Amino acid sequence: MQSQILPSRAALVDRIALQFEYGQNLIVLLGPSGLGKSYLLETFITDKYSDFNKSFVQLSARMSDMQLMSELLEQSFRSPLIDQNLSLSENFYQLAKQQNCGPCLWVLDGGRHLSEEMVEELTTLTKHSPTTLYVLLASQSVGQFKSAVEIHLEALSIAESKQLMKCYFNDLPYDEDPVFQTFLREAHGNPSLLLAWQPTQHTAKVVVTDKVSWRVHLITLLVIIMLLIIGFLYKSDMTRWWHDFYQPQPETPVATAIAVDTLKQAVTEPAVTIDSSQVEAADAQSADQQAQPEQDKPLIDNPTQENNVAAILDSLAPVAEPVDITTSLAEEPTVVEPVPQTQQIMPADNAWYLQQPDSKVVIQLLAVTQQTIAEQFVAKQSLQVLGKVYQTRRNDKVWWVVTYGSFDNLNAAREALASLPEAVRKNQPFYKKISKIKQEIALLDQ
Repeated sequence: MQSQILPSRAALVDRIALQFEYGQNLIVLLGPSGLGKSYLLETFITDKYSDFNKSFVQLSARMSDMQLMSELLEQSFRSPLIDQNLSLSENFYQLAKQQNCGPCLWVLDGGRHLSEEMVEELTTLTKHSPTTLYVLLASQSVGQFKSAVEIHLEALSIAESKQLMKCYFNDLPYDEDPVFQTFLREAHGNPSLLLAWQPTQHTAKVVVTDKVSWRVHLITLLVIIMLLIIGFLYKSDMTRWWHDFYQPQPETPVATAIAVDTLKQAVTEPAVTIDSSQVEAADAQSADQQAQPEQDKPLIDNPTQENNVAAILDSLAPVAEPVDITTSLAEEPTVVEPVPQTQQIMPADNAWYLQQPDSKVVIQLLAVTQQTIAEQFVAKQSLQVLGKVYQTRRNDKVWWVVTYGSFDNLNAAREALASLPEAVRKNQPFYKKISKIKQEIALLDQ
């Protein structure tokens, strides 16, 4: 038997042979392209009916009926004399009378290329053959033979899809790999698509860069808008305050002068150190002024100005710089706070991965094209101890891949994954062998 045949396909081979034993001489195997009809036909003609004269013909659109007839008869009889003016059935009858060919098995691949005349000839031969004749065809056309038994070839299940790929690929990803799972689902059990798997291209790419970039830009935009709104409101309040306290009032020149003097005194005080003691002092000064005679209380005639001292203090409290009104004021020294730098991690350490055994397992947490994103991720999640970074090349871009730990087997990696922070596990990390990582590191030099 041919090697690497799946259980469902082996069972179908036995089923076809059983149909022939039940008296069905013409069987059509139906299914779309890529499901493995040709492979199954080759398995059938190799494993079944070893004592039959066997003929296998690969049909094509360029093959004529005369060429097909010659192929079938030459593989069934010894040096047959074929009359080109006779049909397939007529030639078969004459040759069968001349020599005993024994039972025959004809397997035709590409039945959709058969002409209507050849379809009728095969139908006639299977019904009235002078010897045992079994005909098995693979086709995509339903109802091509009216009296044939049609068997539909089903797509592979997910389990058999993995089993088929293991026969041809030595180092497949783990089942948890999201890209591998997507590939299996999209192949829909088609063997030709499954065998088109390319390990160097079908690699998981966790899309984190776009999410982070999008969020950072959005937050930055919102902060800018808020600052503009606050600045506009603050400017409006200052303009209104300036208008209230510096608008010339001819009818009360003395009150205006005193208000300006009071403002100068308040401004000369350090603006950022105004506290409740200054407010109490201002209130006390206001109370003293109320006890003075009429000519010493210029603000008492306008009750709305009685709260102006507190308003001035409140408006100066958030001001970080002194206000220049009529005279140069003392400037407070500006203290510049040092900006803490973002905690950096060590650069990509490809050499560490190359020194690890191929059987070791790591947990892939992140894959991005910006090194700063990888560094911020490791620092924020406190992964500096067991976290590692390697570089690879995909689609003409250099990628930084963050992994975690180095484990002897998959079970140990799963236990470690459960202990990682929720923010890390939300990114759907998965497991990867060191051997796979070494293949990706090799792409960096290509």
